[in-house]
Amino acid sequence: MNAEILAIGSELLTPQRMDTNSLWLTDQLNTLGVELTMKCVVGDDRDRLTAALRDALERTEVVIVTGGLGPTEDDVTRDAAAAALGRSLVYRQDLADGIAERFRRFGRKMADINLRQAYLVEGGEPLDNPNGTAPGQWIDHDSRIVMLLPGPPREMKPMFSHHCLPRLEKRLPAQVIRTRFYRVAMMGESDLDALIAPAYTKYANPVTTVLAAPGDVQVHLRARCATAEEAEALCQELGVQVEALLGDRIYSTDGAPLEAAVGRLLRNRGETIAVAESCTGGMLGQRLTAVAGSSDYVLGGFVTYTDALKTQLLGVEPALLAEHTAVSEPVAQAMASGARRRTGATWAVSITGEAGPESSTGAKVGTVILGFEGPSGPGARTVHLFGDRDRIRTMATQAALEMLRRQLMA
Repeated sequence: MNAEILAIGSELLTPQRMDTNSLWLTDQLNTLGVELTMKCVVGDDRDRLTAALRDALERTEVVIVTGGLGPTEDDVTRDAAAAALGRSLVYRQDLADGIAERFRRFGRKMADINLRQAYLVEGGEPLDNPNGTAPGQWIDHDSRIVMLLPGPPREMKPMFSHHCLPRLEKRLPAQVIRTRFYRVAMMGESDLDALIAPAYTKYANPVTTVLAAPGDVQVHLRARCATAEEAEALCQELGVQVEALLGDRIYSTDGAPLEAAVGRLLRNRGETIAVAESCTGGMLGQRLTAVAGSSDYVLGGFVTYTDALKTQLLGVEPALLAEHTAVSEPVAQAMASGARRRTGATWAVSITGEAGPESSTGAKVGTVILGFEGPSGPGARTVHLFGDRDRIRTMATQAALEMLRRQLMA
């Protein structure tokens, strides 16, 4: 059984508001083995919503509509649902009395316009809303299920949990969804896909999704079966092949980010880290310390944006800076060595480079130098990144963390 979600509200089509209800509902549906196949945001327009509902009912067994159940003229969900289903709206005095009682409890006078919320699509079941005035509705229609839920999350979530989930569980066939995650750093999306596609394209179930972000690619395997054991077995069957192809490029199998994977390695080894940053201005330190429990292994760091502070705080020789410039492997290595020496950390990592939009050293924008020093000695490497300033800085921290992860695994 599949589902679609229609999120209603013209405000959701502006930059100021985002539909978060669909994300929560998707998670709830997936726990029941229901796959979300489409979601759509529709403005407060009766005709457009009617058409969207009709289209959804042609494709999908479960249609969930959130929002548009308020008392004002732009709350058109009830009218559109009735039109899409070819049913009338029926006034329910018991619903009107319940809404009026809620107003009385709060010592407020109910405006007549609130009576619009007492109309129910013919044949529908009202869903109680103790957190608001708009009742929800559950409608069975030609082997399809339509749910009309309020838009505010504090009303929608408990209504779905208390009223809709139990009904769905009784109606659903036996099905579960199981997902396996892999994350890989500093590998191109197309390169990764070319490597693993010969394995995953042989399978319709699990479904494989490849998602890319700057310096990070995720592979999701989603299997849907009648039992958890069958779904787990399918994920395992394909997962073994993906793992063999990607090898030690995989840094996470539980969805955790790279900074968490590095943190686990440091903690397991009983080792510590310090950082020295120039062009990233503290971003690497922020990522490392964003992980809960990072005080076990993060000692601290230095943001040395100028040559003078590289000398004063890290002990980088002025002659080295003059000869090679700040964007160079000798300086990056000296920064890492200085940070390790000043803090006593097991490991130190440094970042220096040109993030743009202009270069101050003559180096090409996107040139980033990563330095490190650990028990086996110092080292440095140059990476060439592309994009705007934010992307280059983000990629630089990702490259530095991946470099450290490789050192810890050596």
